[in-house]
Amino acid sequence: MEAPPNILLIRLKSIGDVMFTLPAVQVVREAYPAARITFLTSRENALMLQGFRGVDEILTVDRTLFRGGHPRQILPALFALLRRLRRGHFSLVFDFQGYGETEWLAWWTGAPERWGNVYRAGRGWVYTGTSRRDAATHPADLNLALLRGFGLRPGPLRNDYVLPAGALAAAREFFAEHQLAAGRPTLFIQPLTSSPPKNWPLGNYLSLAEAWRAQGRQVLFGGGPAERAALEPARAAGFAVAAGTPLPVSAGLMMLATVVMGADTGLLHLAVAMNRRVLMLMGSNSPGSSHPYQHADWTVTPPAGKTVADIEISRVQRALELAFAESPAAWQAPARP
Repeated sequence: MEAPPNILLIRLKSIGDVMFTLPAVQVVREAYPAARITFLTSRENALMLQGFRGVDEILTVDRTLFRGGHPRQILPALFALLRRLRRGHFSLVFDFQGYGETEWLAWWTGAPERWGNVYRAGRGWVYTGTSRRDAATHPADLNLALLRGFGLRPGPLRNDYVLPAGALAAAREFFAEHQLAAGRPTLFIQPLTSSPPKNWPLGNYLSLAEAWRAQGRQVLFGGGPAERAALEPARAAGFAVAAGTPLPVSAGLMMLATVVMGADTGLLHLAVAMNRRVLMLMGSNSPGSSHPYQHADWTVTPPAGKTVADIEISRVQRALELAFAESPAAWQAPARP
């Protein structure tokens, strides 16, 4: 009897781009229900990948070691990864990253089938099959195109993220600790990114938050550990701030929210995969942009020639009103202030 396929998927970074592999992961799982599927990613994404139901094992790379440039730290970690990849006896590799280092890792596995996204001329020669990058295609659809090139034919597309065990309970505890009531209309704001040009001024978010709080809506701000200081004005204004909570807990907080809004960040793409109503402020929602998958209309973009910072508060306010009306929780009447 032929052994079930042993499949390796590769996407090292970043949170949003890893989230864009989720529809492809689900296609691979449906095509190979008995396969063992391993996902190689950066260490910081491991907790998030626990919500990818189709993945059996998560392998991680600590990229901070490699950026540190210390051979005594790099070499043991590198050799351990190479041993694990070679001993994995993978039969099929899909490299959604398509960087030179991930292409080399795909080759090192010795898998007879190695397929990868190719972003630059001169790359891809060690793959057995490639898919060329199309700047007019959403990143999630680029991953699906790679699978189609291999011969997989996706059925109805699914983009379903499953909260890791305990995440929702921890989110409810956060609500209780910050005097937030689960079930009340709630706005979750993720305002900051690692790329300043993507950011809308924090003062604008605070103005909106004040207006919604005056209408009886609950508001909380999310962010990473490095953003605690930057979000201190939100805390000083009396808003709950979840900066630094583990990523699964942040996902749980978004699950409890009515609407999730913010800049073009990975956490908002995760919210889309949990079927939350999202509003994203971004420079463009063109087909090749990283807009909410299958929901380009869930965006507010600046006028031509302008930046995200130039988006008017009044436009965002109107878009938020529509988002609350469209949310699955919209039937809930706001509590009186």
